Amino acid sequence: MAAIKPSIISSSLSIRHTPLHPTPTQTLTPLFCCPKTLNPKPPFRKITLAVCHSFSLSRTNNTSFIVHSKNPISHISSADKEYPDDISVDYDDEKPREECGVVGIYGDPEASRLCYLALHALQHRGQEGAGIVCVNDNVLQTIAGMGLVSEVFDQSKLDQLPGDLAIGHVRYSTAGSSMLKNVQPFVAGYRFGSVGVAHNGNFVNYRALRAMLEENGSIFNTSSDTEVVLHLIANSKDRPFLLRIVEACEQLEGAYSMVFVTEDKLVAVRDPHGFRPLVMGRRSNGAVVFASETCALDLIEATFEREVCPGEVLVVDKEGVLSQCLWSRPQPKQCIFEHIYFSQPNSVVFGRSVYETRFAIGEILAIESPAECDVVIAVPDSGVVAALGYAAKAGVPFQQGLIRSHYVGRTFIEPSQKIRDFGVKLKLSPVRAVLEGKRIVVVDDSIVRGTTSSKIVRLLKEAGAKEVHMRIASPPIIGSCYYGVDTPSAEELISNKMKVEEMRETMGLDSLAYLRLDSLKKMLGKQYLNFCYACFTRDYPVKPRD
Repeated sequence: MAAIKPSIISSSLSIRHTPLHPTPTQTLTPLFCCPKTLNPKPPFRKITLAVCHSFSLSRTNNTSFIVHSKNPISHISSADKEYPDDISVDYDDEKPREECGVVGIYGDPEASRLCYLALHALQHRGQEGAGIVCVNDNVLQTIAGMGLVSEVFDQSKLDQLPGDLAIGHVRYSTAGSSMLKNVQPFVAGYRFGSVGVAHNGNFVNYRALRAMLEENGSIFNTSSDTEVVLHLIANSKDRPFLLRIVEACEQLEGAYSMVFVTEDKLVAVRDPHGFRPLVMGRRSNGAVVFASETCALDLIEATFEREVCPGEVLVVDKEGVLSQCLWSRPQPKQCIFEHIYFSQPNSVVFGRSVYETRFAIGEILAIESPAECDVVIAVPDSGVVAALGYAAKAGVPFQQGLIRSHYVGRTFIEPSQKIRDFGVKLKLSPVRAVLEGKRIVVVDDSIVRGTTSSKIVRLLKEAGAKEVHMRIASPPIIGSCYYGVDTPSAEELISNKMKVEEMRETMGLDSLAYLRLDSLKKMLGKQYLNFCYACFTRDYPVKPRD
C-alpha cells in the first residue's frame, strides 16, 4: 500500500493509519515509529475500579473457568485444590525460563481457534497455564486454565468463544505464583467498558506501582505484575482508550510486549528498549495478527509483515491500523537469550534467523575451543542447532547421543528405593551405541546452577563415553534477569562461584569451554549494540528497583 504521511494530533503524539484490507494493487510499505515524545508524566491519580455485581461463572473442569460479562473484574480463582498455590515440579530443570508468549487476532471469524493454534506454536514459552479472551457482541469472554494449551482447550470450549477479535497467552511465572487466578489474559471492567491484556516481560517497578495504587484505594485480585496495567488504565482521566494506554505505559519500567483487547479494538505495545519480541502479520483474508514469534504466524498461515517497533503502539480497528510512537527512542536492548535458548529455531527474532544464529555459534565454538573427539552430540532440544554447527565446522559426525522424553508430566512418583539422578533420567536417556568407547563433545546452550550439567556428564560416562568435553553456546551467566526471565539469584549461579577450571573438575569433565562474549558480539555484527547482555555482564539497561 502507499505510504501514508503521519498527521499530528497533539504536540506529543503522531499517528499514521493504514487500511485494514489493502487492495490487490497496493504494495505494502513498512511503518516505522516517529521519534516524537510525550509530554511529562501526569501526576498520579486515584484509581476507581468498578466491582462487577453481575456475571456468570461456569466451571468446565478442574483446571479452568469461563467468565462472561460486560464488566468483569480481573480474574476469578479456582476453588479446587488440584494445583496448590506453588506448583513444584520434581524433575531437575535448571534452565532459564521465559515468562510467556502472547498472541492477538483481529478480523477473522475463527479468531479463538487461530489463537489456540498460535498458542500451541508458542507453548515452549510457557507451560504452566493458558488463556484466551474473545469478543462477541461487545462482550469479552474468557477461558483460562492451568496446564498446556491442549489440556486447557478442547472443541467444546472453543465453541464458547465466537467472534473475530481475540487475544491469548501462555504462561510461566516470573512475577506471581503458580495459581489459576494468575493465568492471563486478565480482563477488567472500568467506567468506559472492558479491557483484556496479555503480557510478556516484567516490570522492574512493579512493587512501587502496586504500593502506590493500593495506598490510593486499589484492590488487587492477583499476585502478577501485569495487573498493575489494568489499574493504571482505569485510573487514567483520559477518555480515548489509546491515551489511557499511553498514560499507563509512561509509568512502567522494564520489559513488556503486550496485547490489549476492548469491545472493538486490538492494541499491541512494546517497551522502549524492545527487550521482548513482538511481530505483526496478516492472513490472506486481511486479518491482522500479533505474536511473540514468527513460528506462530507460520502455523496459522499469516504472512510476516514487520516487528512492532520498540516504544510503539499499534491499534487495529474497523478504520485500519494506526501506528503511533510514544517515546523517545533509546538504544534497543533486545534479549540475546531469545536467540540462544528461548525462541524456536524456525522463528525470525529481532530480524535474525534463530537457526542461523545458533549454527554460527556452534561454528565459533569449534574454531575457538576445539577438542579431539569422535562424535558431537547435543543436550536436546536447545543445544541441537549449535551442535550441528560445531560438528560441521569440526568435520566430526553429529549423532543423537541423548534422547529426550517429551512425555514427562507435571508430577510423578519416584520408587521408595531412590534412583540416582532420577529427574534427569526421566527426561534424558543416553544412547550407549553412540557413546560407548567414544570421545564425546556435548553442546548445551547454557549452564545455570550446574546441577543438571553434572548429572548429564555422569549419565554419559555411565553409558561408556571415554571422554566428555562440554561446549556451552553462551558466555557464563553471572547475573539474574529482571526483564521477564525466571533465573536464580546471583548467589546460586555457578559461574559466580567458580572459575571454568573449577567447574570442569566439579562436573567431572575432560574439558569445558564457553562462547566468548566478544566472539558473540562479533558474530552479531553491527547489530551487537541492539542486544542486552546483562546476564553475562550485570550491566542492566533499566536498573532493577524492587
